[in-house]
Amino acid sequence: MIELNEDERLDHLLGREGRIIQSPSVFSFSLDAVLLSNFVWVPIRQGKLVDLCAGNGAIPLFLSYRTSGSITGIEIQPRLVDMATRSIRLNEREDQLSVIEGDVKQAAELLGHSRYDVVTCNPPYFLAHEASSRNMSEHYTIARHEVLCTLEDCIRSASELLKQGGKTAFVHRPERLLDIVTLMRKHRIEPKRMQLVYPKEGKEANTLLIEGTKDAKPGLKILPPFVVYEADDTYTKQMQDILDA
Repeated sequence: MIELNEDERLDHLLGREGRIIQSPSVFSFSLDAVLLSNFVWVPIRQGKLVDLCAGNGAIPLFLSYRTSGSITGIEIQPRLVDMATRSIRLNEREDQLSVIEGDVKQAAELLGHSRYDVVTCNPPYFLAHEASSRNMSEHYTIARHEVLCTLEDCIRSASELLKQGGKTAFVHRPERLLDIVTLMRKHRIEPKRMQLVYPKEGKEANTLLIEGTKDAKPGLKILPPFVVYEADDTYTKQMQDILDA
């Protein structure tokens, strides 16, 4: 039996049979975690994966349905590490998954240089100066804004963790595309696949999925647009297919 702390709840992993511990006072997972977990290439039977900025463990849990490889999350907030660890135990994934407390900037020192096949990251989207008093919770501020790590910190650490030829994938905002590509190349990661996600047909893209390979040759593939909702706010077939997979 998994004990829940005050204000915690059990939510379903979207489209999966598992459950995850969440709380309104910390930043809960969103569709971004679902989209990134589906987008990234993963080895099916074995391999070593790392999820940076792991939060309450949503991406490691989603990835565990696609690969038998070992997955380690790294998260700086102790409360989120505790929630992730209990969710892993709840889903009986202890043999495959773990989330450790640590700073993304020291990820390679904690986990080892050039040892991993795949690194995923759902980093803070907003610059530090965009944080405001409207963020009532410190947990939200850290999750959403670059106050404890920057985009470059995440990309640098991903490169340090990856083997040559290893892959890393990020979910971010489209307006940061040029920053992301510039920083990936600076840190020896060549962008290879990219997809823009649209909330509805006819709307501007609001999410960017991008994957790169360490020390690869140039050559970027742009995937077809991904649309999440129909006009009546139901999921599109694209989105429902992910949830039903």
